[in-house]
Amino acid sequence: MNYSHPCQDWQPIWPGSLGIAVVMGVLGGRSPSNTPYLVPLAREFPKTFWPCAELNFRAQYGWSSPLKILAVSDVVVDRLYSAQTAEHFRDVDIILGCGDLPYEYLEFLISVLNVPLLYVPGNHDPQYDKQNPAARADGCDILDQHVTRVKGLNLAGLGGSIRYKPVPPNQYTQTEMYLRVISFLPSLLRQRVQTGGVLDIMIAHSPPRGIHDDNDPAHVGFLAFRDFIRVFKPRYFLHGHTLVYKSNLLPPVTQMGVTTVINVYPYRLLEVKPHVR
Repeated sequence: MNYSHPCQDWQPIWPGSLGIAVVMGVLGGRSPSNTPYLVPLAREFPKTFWPCAELNFRAQYGWSSPLKILAVSDVVVDRLYSAQTAEHFRDVDIILGCGDLPYEYLEFLISVLNVPLLYVPGNHDPQYDKQNPAARADGCDILDQHVTRVKGLNLAGLGGSIRYKPVPPNQYTQTEMYLRVISFLPSLLRQRVQTGGVLDIMIAHSPPRGIHDDNDPAHVGFLAFRDFIRVFKPRYFLHGHTLVYKSNLLPPVTQMGVTTVINVYPYRLLEVKPHVR
């Protein structure tokens, strides 16, 4: 990884800042639930042993600030691919790629902003191959069929589009996408048990069926994504793939239950606060 951050791979902390706070509360004769009295020690002491502990402790108790997310897809944006990118987007905390972008573009973004970049492939991207430099974005993390935790946010991803060619990479039938969703459900459930939190952001290349999709064979959304949203209720579902040329008729942001579905084409900035248990 090219970005430098002590919390590259977030894991639940026990014993961490929370465990230390409980121990100090017991030793000090205070109730562990009376956290305000433990704030000074719980915030400072863990830093000596684990830099992530204090940040994660703050996230659990609502003391963290919203994280700024830069989500990109489908089209290279000149404003993002320039010498001024580092200045214009210096407050970005995480970059999320929703597919069909040149890997050189993603590598440029991570090199100038120096923050975690996670992505899923689109239907025009090559099949991911860790051993082939041309089939991956160097320094970035592929999130396709994976679940992870970054800076206090639970993230998951599923790339690809509906199949409209005989044997293409990253194209799937409706049934195949259902099977892809099922294949990573154990990881998703394990992450939920470990962190105790909801899924904050799900990224995909294609939209859910009936939301931001089109009727032509290449841009039909996935039914599996609708069911995924109903069952797991992510806070955000981000996608690309479909053009936002009907913005006056169909807004790129749609609410489906508790989930905000956003078409990020070609890029979008949003602020997300780490989930508080």
